[in-house]
Amino acid sequence: MGWRGPEYRGEFPSLGWLVGEWIERHCVIPDGDRAGEAYGLTDEMWTFLVHHYRLRLTAEFGQRAAAFAYRRSQLVRPQKWGKGPFSAAMICGEAVGPVLFAGWAEGGEVYDCRDHDCGCGWVWEYESGDPMGRPWPTPLIQITANSEDQTANVYSALTPMIEMGPLAELIPDTGETRINLPNDGRIDPVTSRARTRLGQRVTFVVQDETGLWVASSGMVSVAETQRRGLAGMGGRAVETTNAWDPSEDSVAQRTAEARAKDIHRDHRLADPRLQYKLKTDRRKIHRAVYGDSAGRGGWVDLNAIEGEAAELVEKDLAQAERFFGNRVTAGIGTWLDKSIWQLRAEPRLVEPGTPVVLGFDGSDVDDWTGIRLETLDGYQFTPTYGPDTLPTIWDPADYDGQVPRLEVAAALDEVMETYDVVRGYFDPPYWETEVDGWAEKYGERRVVRWYTQRTVQMHAACERLLTDVTKKDTTFTHDGCETTATHVGNARKAARPANRYVLKKASVGQKIDLAVVSIVTHEAAGDAVAAGQAKPRRKKSKMIVLR
Repeated sequence: MGWRGPEYRGEFPSLGWLVGEWIERHCVIPDGDRAGEAYGLTDEMWTFLVHHYRLRLTAEFGQRAAAFAYRRSQLVRPQKWGKGPFSAAMICGEAVGPVLFAGWAEGGEVYDCRDHDCGCGWVWEYESGDPMGRPWPTPLIQITANSEDQTANVYSALTPMIEMGPLAELIPDTGETRINLPNDGRIDPVTSRARTRLGQRVTFVVQDETGLWVASSGMVSVAETQRRGLAGMGGRAVETTNAWDPSEDSVAQRTAEARAKDIHRDHRLADPRLQYKLKTDRRKIHRAVYGDSAGRGGWVDLNAIEGEAAELVEKDLAQAERFFGNRVTAGIGTWLDKSIWQLRAEPRLVEPGTPVVLGFDGSDVDDWTGIRLETLDGYQFTPTYGPDTLPTIWDPADYDGQVPRLEVAAALDEVMETYDVVRGYFDPPYWETEVDGWAEKYGERRVVRWYTQRTVQMHAACERLLTDVTKKDTTFTHDGCETTATHVGNARKAARPANRYVLKKASVGQKIDLAVVSIVTHEAAGDAVAAGQAKPRRKKSKMIVLR
């Protein structure tokens, strides 16, 4: 059935159905007992393809990347899920398959392999409204990883996928270091050492195991260079990776946390309340994250996975969780697991005039500035301000390198007018003058100077929020603010005397400012409740004297 149109809620046009059918008709299983048999896509793979090749409603013939909803995609799956062969199948499609938008079908048009020098006999008939596809005229594809051994994960699946199936006639020249394609196209495996290749105008790139791509190895630069090359050709990329260590600020983490909306992210997760160190929970996690690959007809043996995982757990729990549990885990030093924080997300509308407390942490040219509010029944949220209802979060990079102080002041003024702010805790450094002015304007009881550099007080405040987020039957909830969740996940414990700690960044570029704001806000809420400010206010009574 063709795409029925935008009036059907939840449906969207995609070349993924055509590309997936083409893959199943042309690609074969590259190894194992079933080597040479037709390569079948699982439901998870179909879902990824349909989203990766999702089209914009305004797509026009002749557009390349601009026709698609997503500029690039990220697939996060555990070890042995099958990322290598799946990437190889997508590369085959990008090499000689119908992956470019070729207009909207009126009905009766066909994609006939014979029109593209393939003698397999496959024909796809379009229905009215279907998006049509065509191959790249001269594809240049790169398989990229941080080492030659790593590129072999994909390349070693790609060559037999071509040589043992219908594509052998169309792509006869498969070598150990490159594959020549029709029309002067080519597929190259590359690493950071191949500087001359990395600047090429590529049409498709598979970036493999980007959880290992970090700045110190030069791989962040590699990713950025390839994206520039793709932009020049209207090409697109796919990242595949295991879960990453969030203390390393890898390319995978940057992609996952990027604010860009034109990136498709597919990261399958189990219930974060399950504990990986417990065998019964670990089995539930594996069943969830391996999905179709371990189901009926799948290739993953969960008993074998459990054996490998259990052995690794004894030495390195965090690594086992990342490799086999598909969880982003830092291990030692983590303050509050991001997934646990996200469990408390229950967005709701807070009516104007509601009694709230406020937390503020300011910066100038590097770290971020933010305001969070919390109702006195334990719901924390980032308010909005201005005609564009922007969140009260300011990244200096968005404002020519310096926080816009007048805008922050305007936002605070709007928040104070909108809600009944009974107490606000403000961290003064860099903002002493402004905080003094706000105290005079709004009152010393509403603007309280609260210094985050005090170790004893900050440690206690960190522990209060940590406890209230993680304890059983907690009533603490929040709005699901993505920036705050990222900053919470970046926070690490830095030891201090007397068995205390303060928070530090996992790495220089990983901000924690909104985590600090949340801590300060929650501390203000706790103190306000203790002071009786959560109790309903008594209405003033009037005495009428009758004469």
